[in-house]
Order: sequence, then structure tokens, then C-alpha cells
Amino acid sequence: MTEAKNGGKNRIAVVTGAGTGVGRAASLALMNAGFTVVLVGRRLDKLEETQKLGEKLGKSLPVSADMTDPGSIAALFAKVMDAYGRLDVLFNNAGMGAPPVPFEDLSLAQWQAVVSTNLTAPFLCTQHAFRIMKDQTPRGGRIINNGSISAHAPRPFSSAYTSTKHAITGLTKATNLDGRGYDIAVGQIDIGNAATPMTDRMVDGVLQPDGRKMPEPRMDAKAVGDAVAYMASLPLDANVLFMTVMASKMPFVGRG
Repeated sequence: MTEAKNGGKNRIAVVTGAGTGVGRAASLALMNAGFTVVLVGRRLDKLEETQKLGEKLGKSLPVSADMTDPGSIAALFAKVMDAYGRLDVLFNNAGMGAPPVPFEDLSLAQWQAVVSTNLTAPFLCTQHAFRIMKDQTPRGGRIINNGSISAHAPRPFSSAYTSTKHAITGLTKATNLDGRGYDIAVGQIDIGNAATPMTDRMVDGVLQPDGRKMPEPRMDAKAVGDAVAYMASLPLDANVLFMTVMASKMPFVGRG
């Protein structure tokens, strides 16, 4: 049935946080690579901007969804199945940080908000994707998680964000193993200093571990989008388990 619905050819991708930044860049790159992209985010106007930017590249469907609401996530995947009958790629991209306050001053509510968006939402989205990908014909698919340089090394005052991104690495490994028997490949892209609204503050300077505040180099988010499209376009017998894409001169390797 699913083959008849999409002709066995059209590849369907879901991108969360598709309205801005890395999510938008990845959505445009996936459209350009031949995917029909379900653009997911809270703000429909931003999703429609992404759709308009990509209208000459390929097809897309904006869907407003709240990644902190399990019911909203379930409705998203039900809509994908109703519209397309299958799912080939999920990019778990949506994320948030907490205010950069001393560790002991971070409130439980702030911690839980980051965990809900950055860890629980990808867990739930991946569960829905597994159910679809296991049962569809042809079977299988690919899940790509947005890790971060913070999955390797923290910034000052970033305990919630860093903890969730380290946890995403565990989720990537565990689901890659559990998906193996169903032709579900799971990988992770760790991004450093893509030029997006989230990193605008780096132009004027961000706090370094030694207490100084310094500007940091950034890279075009298109480089990240192209990397996601590469990972997504691989045949299912090949997988990029981990990829780091970063501004070449950002302070990460060695002593910064």
C-alpha cells in the first residue's frame, strides 16, 4: 500500500525546528536532494518562510507542532502517514538552551524545559519513526540527531544543554543498535558555530573557560544543511554514525 501511495520513489523527510537556522538549512538541502520535507516547528509563519525559500528546490509541507507535548508529536506523525504513507528520514533538530547562570542557580523548571525539548522530544519522535519504518514497504529508514560540539565539550554555565547533548549521543548509539534488525540507520551530526540566530551573540563575544569574553568564528549554516543531506542520501547499508561539522577556527580542538 505504501509503495502505491508514493510510487515507491518519493522520499519523505521530517525536520523538526525547520523554521530557522540549521533546521531551515537542512530542509532546503534535503529538498534540493529530492526529498519531500515535512517542516515542523512551533511557528507556522517561520515554516512557511522556509517553504517559500525552497519552492524552486522541491516539495514541502509545513506542520505546526509542539515538541514538549507528546500528543502534538503523535499528531505530527499521524499527519505524515496520512499525507504520504511512509517516512524515510527523521532529522531530530529542534533544541533550546537555558540562561547562562551559575550551575547552582539553574532552576528545576529551566532544567526540565531543556530536557523536555532536547532529549524527551527526540526520544518520542524516534519511537514514532521506528514504528513507521519497521512496518513500511520498502522497510527501514534513517534517523539523524542534532548533537552539538556540546556533546563533546561544554561551554561555561551550560549544564542543562551539555547534559542533554551528551545524552543524545547515548540515544544515537542505542537506537542505532536497536534499529539494526529493521534496516533503520541512526546517526548524529555535531555542529559547531553555524551562523544562525542562536549564535549571533558570538559576533560580539562569548564567555570562555578562562573567564575572558571573545568573539568566535562562525560558518555558513548551508555547510551543515549539505552535510545532513549527504547523510540522508546514503543507501541504508551505509551510515555516518557521527559527523562533526564546525567552523574551522572555532575554539574547540586542543587549547582553543
